[in-house]
Amino acid sequence: MELPLREYVKPVVLPWLAGFREACCFHRVLFFCTNSRKLSIRTGECFLLNGLIFLGSIFILNSVVIPILVWILPDQCQQFGPRNLCGSPDIVELYASIRFVLIELFNIFWFYPLYVFSIVLSSIWYNEIAKLAFSAMGRYGPAVVESSSQNELSDTQNVANKDKPAGFGGVITGIAEQAYSVLLLSFFFLEVYATGFIPYIGKAINFLLLSWMYAYYSFEYKWNLSELSLDKRLDFFESNWAFFAGFGSPCVLAIFFFPPLVSYGVMALLFPLFVLTATGTQEEQVIDYQRRSWRIRGLQKLPIFYVADKLGLKLLHFFDKDDKGWRQD
Repeated sequence: MELPLREYVKPVVLPWLAGFREACCFHRVLFFCTNSRKLSIRTGECFLLNGLIFLGSIFILNSVVIPILVWILPDQCQQFGPRNLCGSPDIVELYASIRFVLIELFNIFWFYPLYVFSIVLSSIWYNEIAKLAFSAMGRYGPAVVESSSQNELSDTQNVANKDKPAGFGGVITGIAEQAYSVLLLSFFFLEVYATGFIPYIGKAINFLLLSWMYAYYSFEYKWNLSELSLDKRLDFFESNWAFFAGFGSPCVLAIFFFPPLVSYGVMALLFPLFVLTATGTQEEQVIDYQRRSWRIRGLQKLPIFYVADKLGLKLLHFFDKDDKGWRQD
């Protein structure tokens, strides 16, 4: 009974550990940043915006602004003025209302605009960081970043480039795939959000789906630059779901126990690191090496994006009844 159980566990646990280890290979970040001044500047700007400014604003609000307001407009004000006046529920309620208005003004005129600005600017920077890292991979080869073959990256690009037609048709196909990818991931994000409300097991499911979501986001930049088709990247991701669950876990562990806004700030701070580690990861070689070294069989394909894909297709059919979608079942 022990042997069959081990044979079922090994193909899941070992790729998961491999993915977790690859995500934590932060020496790749050091390599990329030391070999590209522009990349190091962009990464530093992400840390400055999302760490010092965004998370710093949350810290100032919670640790400075709110305590000062509570001190000036206290809930219990017997120390100021007549006891009968300060003990009045109307005065206490008035102070609470003023505090609420002042905090909301701080949010409206500083925090919420900063939040939107951080999302937009960080998205632009993430893409630029991935391009600079991908360019560094092309210049120095994956063997410089890790102990792997010099030709692996170029081989991957050559295979990927055969997936799409050349010329204008290829451009149109690429744009259409990008649009559908955004739609697919938007529905998947809603799916992740909804699982958080499931009683008892919701948190565990939410953690797993978040791990896949951040892993996919981390690798998507490289796959886009490699011009890997949407079908192939989704098929590869779903066929190696344990590896990618492990890769996304460190990022989720860093944000899972914080309030939503703090979680966003921490994620935005750390995400460039995982984009860089994903760019430096030779995922196919790592997975094949795990299978050969530990003599484990491949996992059954897990339809991670099935629900999101069906919802996306239904939305497209709503606008165009003749649309057949990008993925063939």
